[in-house]
Amino acid sequence: MNFTVIGAGAWGTAFAVHLARTGHPAILVPRRSEHAEVLQSTRVNADYLPGVSLPDRLRITADLETALAEADVILLACPSHAMRETCERVKAALPKTGRLKFILSLVKGLEVGTHKRPSEIIAEILPGPAVGALTGPTNAEEVAGRQPAAMVLACTSPEEILREVQAALSNPMLRVYTSDDLLGAELGGCLKNIYAIAAGCCDGLKLGDNARAALLTRALTEMVRVGAALGAQPETFYGLSGFGDLVATCHGAWSRNRQFGEQIGAGAQAAALIANRRTVVEGYRTTLAFEELCQQRGIDAPILHEIHAILYEGKAPAAALQSLMNRGLKRETVTPFPGVTS
Repeated sequence: MNFTVIGAGAWGTAFAVHLARTGHPAILVPRRSEHAEVLQSTRVNADYLPGVSLPDRLRITADLETALAEADVILLACPSHAMRETCERVKAALPKTGRLKFILSLVKGLEVGTHKRPSEIIAEILPGPAVGALTGPTNAEEVAGRQPAAMVLACTSPEEILREVQAALSNPMLRVYTSDDLLGAELGGCLKNIYAIAAGCCDGLKLGDNARAALLTRALTEMVRVGAALGAQPETFYGLSGFGDLVATCHGAWSRNRQFGEQIGAGAQAAALIANRRTVVEGYRTTLAFEELCQQRGIDAPILHEIHAILYEGKAPAAALQSLMNRGLKRETVTPFPGVTS
């Protein structure tokens, strides 16, 4: 099975390295030809994944037509705001009669304005191949460093295709599960970035373990509420693509969203941080998209609302914390699994 990974940031590079080590023919496609030349000559992605050697068997090219000529599976690892433009480029470069079976999104963010998920944009622009998402608690540095991890391959396509790709992606260091709740898996991966910013704000404010535990617990409840209101299966959010990714991103030293939130909690301004960053903080734009969605649908999401106020309205993190703590008192409710009574 031939794989083409489009996007040579930290995660795209790490997953391409994983595929090559697993023994598959794999091609990594940077956006810029000069970046491809540097990666080819140095065999290290110093800008986004320093210290990781790119396997000799991993091919690198910025020529999309070459990269897609024999692809069985395309993995898109671009920033969410570039998903539509990337899909258009893929459409223009795909061979008329190819062997493409599957397009997988590694992206965790909604399109601002349309609120479309990555898989929806792919299906709109590239109809035909099966479309899915590969998501879960996997930071690039650990996957590239051969640390054990688990992910979810979510897709609504026939089980036969799903199992074939699941087997190809898995190895002794990466265990891949399958799910038919593509909506829930994608929403979990998007939402957790927002709450990771909140966790970072806790760190920046020097709050303790009690505050972090309360935040993560209530964040999970909020993820389930938002996801279910948008049509996802509630139980999906208790799995790897929801709770698992939430824990890893809120606690991880590598988490860009948590680091971003920590800087804001310590007094930095969100817009200035975004303007000066090389790497993407998906939670920043995703917060705006979900705030719009929740307002339109009447979904109660107080933590998300306060993070939006911090990022886009200049509200002080300490003031946002007080707004949450001073909300009306209520009974704790936990969404049960189907068939389970509370």
